[in-house]
Amino acid sequence: MWNKAVLVESLLVFTAVLAVHALVWDRFSWCAVALAVQAFYVQFKWDRLLQQGGAVFQFRGAANSGLLPASMVIPLLGVVMKERCRAAGIVYFERFGIVVASTGMLLALFLSVLAVGITKPVPTNTCILTGVAGSVIIYTMKHSLTVSEVIEVLEVLLIFVYLSMILLYLLPRCFTPGEALLVLGGVSFVLNQLIKRSLNVIEGRGDPIDFFLLVAVVGVVLLGLFFTVLFIFMDSGTWISSMFFHMMTAVLGLGVIMPWLYRLIQRNPLFWLLQFLFQTQTRLYLLVYWTFLAALACGVVFYQNAKRSSESKKHQASTITRKYFHFIVVATYVPGLIYDRQLLYIAAVLCLAVFIFLEYVRYFRIKPFGQTLRHLLSLFLDERDSGPLILTHIYLLLGMSLPVWLFPRSCAPRGTLPGAGALVPYSGVLAVGVGDTIASVFGSTMGEIKWPGTKKTFEGTMTAIFAQIIAVALILIFDSNVNLNSSYAWILASVSLVSLLEAYTTQIDNLLLPLYLQIMLMA
Repeated sequence: MWNKAVLVESLLVFTAVLAVHALVWDRFSWCAVALAVQAFYVQFKWDRLLQQGGAVFQFRGAANSGLLPASMVIPLLGVVMKERCRAAGIVYFERFGIVVASTGMLLALFLSVLAVGITKPVPTNTCILTGVAGSVIIYTMKHSLTVSEVIEVLEVLLIFVYLSMILLYLLPRCFTPGEALLVLGGVSFVLNQLIKRSLNVIEGRGDPIDFFLLVAVVGVVLLGLFFTVLFIFMDSGTWISSMFFHMMTAVLGLGVIMPWLYRLIQRNPLFWLLQFLFQTQTRLYLLVYWTFLAALACGVVFYQNAKRSSESKKHQASTITRKYFHFIVVATYVPGLIYDRQLLYIAAVLCLAVFIFLEYVRYFRIKPFGQTLRHLLSLFLDERDSGPLILTHIYLLLGMSLPVWLFPRSCAPRGTLPGAGALVPYSGVLAVGVGDTIASVFGSTMGEIKWPGTKKTFEGTMTAIFAQIIAVALILIFDSNVNLNSSYAWILASVSLVSLLEAYTTQIDNLLLPLYLQIMLMA
């Protein structure tokens, strides 16, 4: 019996795939359609494996596999990036978009083959579909990629396989298969890009802020892997282990990450960062403003914990309380998007590194703050934090930041894309900061008509769409760089589609929704 909510979610994803390829139909469109059809069937095999406990690794419960929506994200991002860069005449990034699309398809195909391979009895029809989709994808890659690009795609696949085996074993119940595809696939691609650029450094080529992102992501992942293996053999909660943690963090940071970054940007990273942060008076004002908002967010955490009485230790923060942080994040990102996107880019990278580092401190119970962080953050846990890691706040940061990080600046004349593409950097603000927040608040307080098969309400979705349209109007008023060129119908359709996806998906919406909105707006 097929789940009604999963069927509607799949229909929405198919609608997004067909809408994008109706505008940019080429040889990759056949691959995308074939991949979507086989992922639709394979995700039900994954769902059955999850229910029966036969999925090799322990995945996050209370959610379906999410294979179809996750499988289409990276290929669609690559396709729309390719088209935008081809229109701008930037051949290098047009080829880069082709590599991204091919890599995403191969990673999704690998996850499908894995599900089919461990399903007993072997599903004959699904195997045939997967084989046909794989043949179409490999044939297209053969006639689209150069030898060096094929090697690059295979390198990412190899990194993904090993990274998945390690992290899914060490971090049970933290991801669904779809979320693992997005997160670990993204990390694998970033790691491969960093290795490639490190081996081919050309002085003066490349933007330092891009290198900053690559090194920061790879650095914190390697740091986590190192300490995870280390603390298998020693108790992480002692003072000696905590001192060793801080000492080795400093050694890895100053002895590995900083020299690596120096090699890439050809200057002292700390001096470059300080010069970058305080380069203009506007940046100084933004930094002061963001510091105030960070203090406000900490104040909310302390205040909510102070309200928790000794008689209600099992009390959890309400949905509305958790959405306070969404409002704070919107107030953080909007001024940065309007006045200084490069500063916002770097600030988001620094925040991501800090968030992950603090999660390491909490997870390993590193003194003196590990146990305190465990107590403070336990109030804000929900059903999605079923594993050893607390990832929802990191997903919120990623959802807001990914449209800024993935924006193809080199293919955007005057720093913005024409038409609906001008709203691409605002995808996180619209989908998560405004849409998801308003849907949750109004749906939980005033919603009565539920969408079939879900707990989400019709009222919440409609108010989310309305709120995002108002947000677009405000962006037009306050951001002079945004010119939509009468593409209002496409924007309304994109916002509506993503809002409906929010109502039906059981995946981490903070991560999935901004990516789909970015894809639709870039198309």
